[in-house]
Amino acid sequence: MLTDTQIERWLREDVGHHDVTNDVPGETTGRLVAKEGGVVAGLEAAVAVFEYLGVTTDDSLTDGTRIEAGDELLRVTGPARAVLRGERVAVNLVGHASGVASRTRRAVDAANEDVRIAATRKTTPGLRGLEKRAVVAGGGDTHRLDLSHMVMVKDNHVAELGLEEAVSHFRKRVSFATKIEVEVETVGDAPRAAEAGADVVLLDNMSPEDVREAVDALEAYDGVLAEASGGITVADVPAYAATGVDVISMGSLTHSAPSLDCSFYTDM
Repeated sequence: MLTDTQIERWLREDVGHHDVTNDVPGETTGRLVAKEGGVVAGLEAAVAVFEYLGVTTDDSLTDGTRIEAGDELLRVTGPARAVLRGERVAVNLVGHASGVASRTRRAVDAANEDVRIAATRKTTPGLRGLEKRAVVAGGGDTHRLDLSHMVMVKDNHVAELGLEEAVSHFRKRVSFATKIEVEVETVGDAPRAAEAGADVVLLDNMSPEDVREAVDALEAYDGVLAEASGGITVADVPAYAATGVDVISMGSLTHSAPSLDCSFYTDM
């Protein structure tokens, strides 16, 4: 949920303390237009920015809509000064979020329908909410939103406590509703993690061949999910999806998605 404080911070960063550029009298209408195809996202944030400035918004598309070059995404009406102050922030938010949503959709389309494409916590500080919502708009899964949503037993925990002891340690401390995921880097450790009580086994930096072998080994553990992660690209998705894995998580959905090209036009 966006707050006025977040919006104010975005605007202050762009407007500064002495805005002469946008000191324009009168009323105007503005249009946010896509210059390339993809999946639109971030429109709710753009609407919130304009409404904070007292600008009326209408004819907005819905996040998750597939778009083509030339499509109008959002139309606004209000004082020219306010419209111009909000336009660059709105364009940047929609462009970035739509880039994330578009890359996510390409990954989802590359996978079979039984495999979830998930994001990671490799998000831009201050923009996690925007980026995670963009992943959902693209058809992906947010994974855990923050550290409180699931326990991730990583290699440093295993090095300190041992795999079985690490799972036991966290199992005693979490709510009954909190899942535990264990990261493993070898096929042999996948069933060990399941045996120790993992709800999800993360197969990290494994080849598709190794992932398939690990997935086969986990079939004996009813209800345990298998997740593949570690440098997986959109081009790699079909090979990993074919292994039978339940989830493919990709940091590149958020940290490497190029911005979708958008422009803002006014009728002044």
